[in-house]
Amino acid sequence: MQADGNLVQYAVTTTVTTKDAYWATGTDGQGNNVTLNLDDDGHLYLLNFTGFNIIKNLTDGRYPTQKTIYIVRIDFDGIFRLYSYNLTQNGNWSVLWSSTNNKCDPKGLCGFNSYCVLNDLEPRCLCLPQFTQVVQNNWTAGCERNFFPESCKDDNGDIRIQELTNTVWEDNPYSVLSLSIKEDCERACLEDCDCVAAFFKDRQCKKQRLPLRYGKRDMGDSNSALIKVGKSISTTTDRVEPGKKKSDQLGRGILIASVSIVALGLVMLAISGFLLYKSRAQPYKRINANENIVLCEEVAPRSFTFAELEEITDGFREEIGRGSFGTVYKGLVSSTQKVAAVKRLEGVVSQGEKEFQTEVKVIGKTHHKNLVRLLGYCNEGPNRLLVYEYMSNGSLADLLFSPEKRPCFTERVEIARNIARGILYLHEECETQIIHCDIKPQNILIDEYRSPKISDFGLAKLLKPDQTKTFTGIRGTRGYVAPEWHRKLPVTVKADVYSFGIVLLEIACCRRNVDQNLPEIESILVDWVYHCFEAGEMDKLVGDEEVDKRLMDRMIKVGLWCTLDEPSIRPSMKKVLLMLEGTVDIPVPPSPTSFLTCI
Repeated sequence: MQADGNLVQYAVTTTVTTKDAYWATGTDGQGNNVTLNLDDDGHLYLLNFTGFNIIKNLTDGRYPTQKTIYIVRIDFDGIFRLYSYNLTQNGNWSVLWSSTNNKCDPKGLCGFNSYCVLNDLEPRCLCLPQFTQVVQNNWTAGCERNFFPESCKDDNGDIRIQELTNTVWEDNPYSVLSLSIKEDCERACLEDCDCVAAFFKDRQCKKQRLPLRYGKRDMGDSNSALIKVGKSISTTTDRVEPGKKKSDQLGRGILIASVSIVALGLVMLAISGFLLYKSRAQPYKRINANENIVLCEEVAPRSFTFAELEEITDGFREEIGRGSFGTVYKGLVSSTQKVAAVKRLEGVVSQGEKEFQTEVKVIGKTHHKNLVRLLGYCNEGPNRLLVYEYMSNGSLADLLFSPEKRPCFTERVEIARNIARGILYLHEECETQIIHCDIKPQNILIDEYRSPKISDFGLAKLLKPDQTKTFTGIRGTRGYVAPEWHRKLPVTVKADVYSFGIVLLEIACCRRNVDQNLPEIESILVDWVYHCFEAGEMDKLVGDEEVDKRLMDRMIKVGLWCTLDEPSIRPSMKKVLLMLEGTVDIPVPPSPTSFLTCI
């Protein structure tokens, strides 16, 4: 909303002038008291608060108000849209109005030296002729020229003009000529070293320098973009002199002979390999499977007998942790001399069996530096045990809530980012999408290098490839459980985002999320953090500790976004990580109980 009352959409990093806009309400001249308003009947309009009069209706409204909600937002494609959703139906959001129906209209969708075309109403970016992408599959980075002729003019016939019809671009010429025909404009550009392209329309020839931007195809516009390119391979003819024919035939014969010799050699090599396999490799098949040769321990979980795990843990002597489903013991795997953590599942048989099957199925398929590695398991009679890599520094809770062990602020920031990377892997990079369901400091273990690793996947929920949400009973730990669990709503990966938000605030403030020993206003961490954030009293959250205020502000904002009650407006873990790394800006978060704002 500009100071003159005009609501305008610009591309990012523009000069914010009229020519850079790609949509506007045309309400300039109304002053600085104009606001955009949305009523509960879907009425979207501009209001001048000076006289409380509507100056422009974007929609007429009068849509249903019973059990229907409306939201306006700028989508990722740069188009401003009004959506409706019927709360009584399990349907999708419906678009009621949009600033444009042409997805190529938003400027900046395609970067420098590329232009947008519609393919079945979907936008597609194309490079200028003889230009290639700067960054593969990232069209906003634009394109760059991949040919450089010896001469900038058409002296040697090695450059020419290629025409792109019906394309429009940002009009920023360094020279404008009045010419009758397009061919004269082509000639003028070919003879000018500064000219890399020329736009010809209505007998005007406008010479352009690089970069060209805001390009799109518009079949209703007669503008022709004349691009200077090198001679293509198809325009040149390979001529062979008669005297060379015999030498070419000789060369072809040598090539055929060489290929034949190589092929014969490969056949002989294959036969030799087969004979070697029969004479040396096959006897290994006779080795008894019970001899417990660990050939693939480094790439897959190994099956242990209960007797082996009793020996490894010295009779389950040294207990190093206890959880709701079992006790963890320290052990030493003799075959590899690796220290291990052995979890012995206990409690109700059926629940323990479900816990065991889930943990083996989930961790056995995951491979990430911020997830605890499963070394093996035991499934023998009533015994269910899991063998993990040993984490020498205990859990994040041990470090965070013990003043003598507490990491410095910079180290805590990196720990938070690594936890986010691990959860992002579970949500978006695994073959099967996984909701952990129990993210908390006690389930984040710290290795010898003080790097965090997510553990305890017993409550995890696996989603099918075409599934994004699930209905299931409440899982997780009080204080970290997302509100949708209690409302019996479908649960998505956003449940983990909520739990991570709580953990992130604990990491930032070095205190538990609920502490009844503190004054009532401070006892619930999320409420206390938002109170301090809103009041501009962030120093109260860190006490005497020296912190980077910029990073602290970033962590607090991300934590508040993650802990919003409404799951649909919590950011994804990918966006959470980008915000923590400082790659994207973070909007001011609403109250954690608000669900009327969108990120």
